[in-house]
Amino acid sequence: MYYKLNSIRYRFIQAQLYTILFTSLVMLVILTIIDVIFNPIWLSQLNIVLLSGTYFFLGSLIAVLIGFRSSGHLKSEIDDLSVMIMQLSRGNYRSRFNYETDGEIARIGTELNDLAKKLDDQVRYLQRLADEKAAFAESAHKMATIEERQRLARDLHDSVSQQLFALTMMSKAVLRTLEKNPEKARAQMVEVAESAMKAQTEMRALLLHLRPIHLSDQSLRDGISNLIAELKTKCAIEFNMKMDDIEHLPKFTEEHLFRIIQEGLSNILRHANATKVKILLLQEAQHIFVHLADNGKGFDWDLADQKQTSYGLKTMRERSEEIGGQFILRTKQGEGTYIDIRVPYQCQEEIK
Repeated sequence: MYYKLNSIRYRFIQAQLYTILFTSLVMLVILTIIDVIFNPIWLSQLNIVLLSGTYFFLGSLIAVLIGFRSSGHLKSEIDDLSVMIMQLSRGNYRSRFNYETDGEIARIGTELNDLAKKLDDQVRYLQRLADEKAAFAESAHKMATIEERQRLARDLHDSVSQQLFALTMMSKAVLRTLEKNPEKARAQMVEVAESAMKAQTEMRALLLHLRPIHLSDQSLRDGISNLIAELKTKCAIEFNMKMDDIEHLPKFTEEHLFRIIQEGLSNILRHANATKVKILLLQEAQHIFVHLADNGKGFDWDLADQKQTSYGLKTMRERSEEIGGQFILRTKQGEGTYIDIRVPYQCQEEIK
C-alpha cells in the first residue's frame, strides 16, 4: 500500500519529465528547420544539440524539484485518506477526515465522513436492537415459564389433587367398614389401589414436562432413546421403536420434534391406558417422518375440544406447523390413537 501511494509522487514527476522531453524534441525540430531554411551563421548543428540538451537538462532539474514539491501535498492528503479507510476497516467509525482545501480529495473525504457516520449510527442501532432482542427473549422465556407452571398447577389440581382427595376419602371409608364388612372393605381397597395407580401414572406424565427442553449435546434419536429408557423403568408399557440417526438436522427442528414426542407420550400415559406404544423416526426422500401410535382406548375427536387431551394435541399441532410440518391424527373410540408428522428436510448431500 505504501509503495502504491509513494509512486504517485514519482508519476507526477514523470509527467513533468515527459513534458520537458516533448518540448525539447519540439525545440530540436524547430531549430533544425530554421537551420535548413535560413542557415544562420550562429546556428550550427552543434549549437542545436547543445541548446536542446541544455534545455532538457535544466528543465528536468526544475521539473523534478517542482514536481516533488507540488505532489507532496497531494500525497499527504492521499495518505490521510488511506489512514481514514484503515480506521473504518478496523471498526473505528468515529474517525473523521480533515481537509483544508476544496477539490476532488475534499469531496472524497466528505463522502468518507458521511459513510463513517452512517456506519456508526448503524452499529449503535444494531447494538440497541440486540439489547432489545435479548430483553424480549428473556421476557418471553419468563412468560413461557409462568404459563407452563400455571398449566402444571392446573393439571395437578384437576387430576392428581382430586385423585389424592378421593384416595383419602376411600381410605377412611375402608377403615370404617373393615371390621363390619371385610368383603366390602376388600373391594374398596381394590378401588384404592387402582386410584393410586392412576395418580402415579398422572404424576409421571406431568413430570415429563419438567424435563429440560433442550437436547444439549444429544442427537434427537439419543434424546428419545433416553426418554423411553427412563419410562421403561417406571411403567409397564411395551415400547416398539425404529429411529434413524438424522445428521445435520437444525437444532430448532430437533427440539420441536423432541417436545412433540414428549407431549404425545405424556398424553398416552395420562389418558390412553395403553400397553403398547410404537415410535418411528425415519429419514425419507424429502422429509422426516414421525409416527406415534398406541393401543389404548382412543377417543372421539369431535368431542376432544372439551377434554384435557385437546390442549396437548393443540400444542403438538402448533409445534409441527412452526417447523413447516404436516400433523395428521387418527383415532377412534376403543381402537387407539395414531399420529403422523411429516417435516420437510433436505440432506446436505442433496443441497450440494
